[in-house]
Amino acid sequence: MASLLYRLGSFAARRAWPVIVAWVVILGISVGAFFAVGGTLSNSFDIPGTASGAVTDALAEKLPDTAGGTGTVVYRTIDGEPFTDEQKEAITDAATSARDLDGVAAVIDPFDAEAQQAAQAAQLDAGRAQADAGRAQLDAGQAQLDAGRAQLDAAVAEAAAAGAPAEQQAALAAQLATLDEQQATLDASRAELAAGDEQLELGTTLLGLADGIGVVSDDGTTAIVNVSFVDPRLELSEEVKQATIAHFEENPVEGTTVDFGTDIAQGVPEIFGVGEVVGLVFAAIVLIVMLGSLIAASLPIVTAIVGVGVGVTASLAFSGVVDMASVTPVLGVMLGLAVGIDYSLFIVNRHRKQLIEGVPVRESIGLATGTSGTAVVFAGSTVIVALLALNVTGVPFLGLMGTVGAVCVAVAVLVAITFAPALLSLIGERLLRRRTRGIIGHKHAGEKPVKTMSTVRAVVTVLVSVVALLIVAIPALSMRLGLPDGSSEPSDSTSYRAFQIVDETFGAGANGPLLVTATLPAAIDDDELLATQAAVASAIAEQPDVAAVAPIAASDDGTLLAFQVLPEEGPNSVTTEKLVQDLRAMEPVNGDIVLGVAGQAAINIDISEALADVLPIYLVVVVGLSLIIMVVVFRSLLVPLIATGGFVLSLFATYGLIVSVFQFGWGASIIGLHSTGPILSFLPVILVGILFGLAMDYQLFLASGMREAYVHGSPARLAVAQGFRAGRSVVIAAALIMVSVFGGFIFSESTIIRSIGFGLAFGVLLDAFVVRMLLMPALMHLLGRSAWWLPRWLDRVLPNVDMEGAALEREHPGVQTGGVRLTS
Repeated sequence: MASLLYRLGSFAARRAWPVIVAWVVILGISVGAFFAVGGTLSNSFDIPGTASGAVTDALAEKLPDTAGGTGTVVYRTIDGEPFTDEQKEAITDAATSARDLDGVAAVIDPFDAEAQQAAQAAQLDAGRAQADAGRAQLDAGQAQLDAGRAQLDAAVAEAAAAGAPAEQQAALAAQLATLDEQQATLDASRAELAAGDEQLELGTTLLGLADGIGVVSDDGTTAIVNVSFVDPRLELSEEVKQATIAHFEENPVEGTTVDFGTDIAQGVPEIFGVGEVVGLVFAAIVLIVMLGSLIAASLPIVTAIVGVGVGVTASLAFSGVVDMASVTPVLGVMLGLAVGIDYSLFIVNRHRKQLIEGVPVRESIGLATGTSGTAVVFAGSTVIVALLALNVTGVPFLGLMGTVGAVCVAVAVLVAITFAPALLSLIGERLLRRRTRGIIGHKHAGEKPVKTMSTVRAVVTVLVSVVALLIVAIPALSMRLGLPDGSSEPSDSTSYRAFQIVDETFGAGANGPLLVTATLPAAIDDDELLATQAAVASAIAEQPDVAAVAPIAASDDGTLLAFQVLPEEGPNSVTTEKLVQDLRAMEPVNGDIVLGVAGQAAINIDISEALADVLPIYLVVVVGLSLIIMVVVFRSLLVPLIATGGFVLSLFATYGLIVSVFQFGWGASIIGLHSTGPILSFLPVILVGILFGLAMDYQLFLASGMREAYVHGSPARLAVAQGFRAGRSVVIAAALIMVSVFGGFIFSESTIIRSIGFGLAFGVLLDAFVVRMLLMPALMHLLGRSAWWLPRWLDRVLPNVDMEGAALEREHPGVQTGGVRLTS
């Protein structure tokens, strides 16, 4: 590997301009492809095979009007007074005309819905009054009939006692028969009235259960226009959403504000903002301090920007044919910048040191690419493996995020071992400051002898590091997963305003209503419909934390009913999550009516649970694959195990910090976080893949230096100290650069991007400075020679990847500096 990379770096140095032009052409093709065939990004996250997905499929088959996505448009009067007639008419016109938009299935006019609800209540009252009047009329008729029967009975008795003629008695009997017929008619009317009373009672019950579900506020100042779309929420295109928003914005209603819920207006995060610029500036400062000149410091940044440009735009070019989440390219930018700067830094720093030692420019470029470049390739491989392994989770949007991230890392590696050497060749000795160029090749005073740490210090370091990380990790035990709602949007966004208005006016649950289906064992007719709906609605209403429930549809074949259920609290609350679980766990209503739950809140819960389930599997796959890579690289069993154990500690400590800030709200104001809630559902999985790969980067650069010293004859414990001193400065600089790049995203307006940036920044901080710089050297010291133990049979089987560059050392003596070659 080292020899191959030496030849590649030497070629790039000799053919600098063709290599640079080739990368410029590649960048141009990628940008052109993005503008030519790139599509829009989505804020929807989908996981196949969830419980809510099955319910949505059933609705799509039998109740297609309820299966599509929904959008919320919120109107509010500016002066706080009730809507005027003119304003109501304008809102109605906007709602009515929106029904003609492409992709829109239906639009509910709030004032029409309010009128219908009032009409239903009035109809029930009228029916009740009519029933009372009918009952009074029946009672009067019954009293009259009873009086006539009493008189007739007396006449019959008197005629019989007096021995009246048979004709007279027959006439009296005929009159009694007539009274019996009248009684039968009264009884039938009374039965019919009783049946009507039952229907009125059922209607009253349903109306009472639905109390709280409304689209016009009690004070008449706020109204909600509900838009139903043809496509399901997870398939709803951004074009349809934006066209809906544009329609209502282009038809303003004087004296009102209009805002849109996150279901249609959740913003697509900007890929690069002010925070990211600040992060890059800090990275540049670190590079200047590390490399000593502006030219040297600018080179890693330039190469990283080229790599990001190629990787991200090439990936975005596929957004026109695949459904790509909006966070995907941002993740590519994060990774591309961070690893791109670091990987080029490793090679530039090695080249700089060799120049100072007097190695010719092109020879030094080849040697730096062959040595540090080998470590870059294997470090990048661990990151790529971890990211590509996201595809084994079976979660499409996660797999795509991992693939795009892997592409960006792969491009960063290629840029570091080709484009960076070409630029170094053009820069030549100007990479060094003028004063430094004056002492090239001169003998320098030797460094102070390296001393090994004491065993006591090593034991104390291990104990303190482990205990500290475990304490920081404690909040992770309370982690809740979810997806952001309107409360987590920027405070000046339309989605945040819509969420707050609905919360204040209609209740927290109105921001996340559930869609509950009832599957019937057999078809029911219209006479049974009301009773069945009332039975199901009553059973649902008995569950804790249900604010209101209302039937909204019944299938034509009479086998599927749909209900809207309003929770007491918002879509991301603990009680709403429990309500979804309780509804799904309910015994069948009336013994055979099975309930299902869908809706945005239920979909978010399903996605979070599914991602929580795949996390252990993914962790095993990533760790297993990377362990194999590290065993090959280090030719040791214990070093990979130490590296992995330290990573697990830093990972859970990172989880603890995230929960502390984003869920508990500790110090949230420091980063401008105005709302707390569940942790982003796919964040734990994403962090596993990325942080494990980056952690192994630093492990490779530090431990490979230790192994170099060991294989060159240093005692095991001295080799630990020598390798650590050889690599610590560049690893510290690289870690600070990553923290600054990731940290810049903490101040993004998007909560999704903010939490990812926070997790990556503090994950790198903990792993690099606590695990790699403290815990790992201390454990290596305690293990001594046993750290490099490998069974002989395995040693014979494993391929020799030449991480130490032994072949280069034989062919190019200049590769060795001071007895311990520096891999970084």
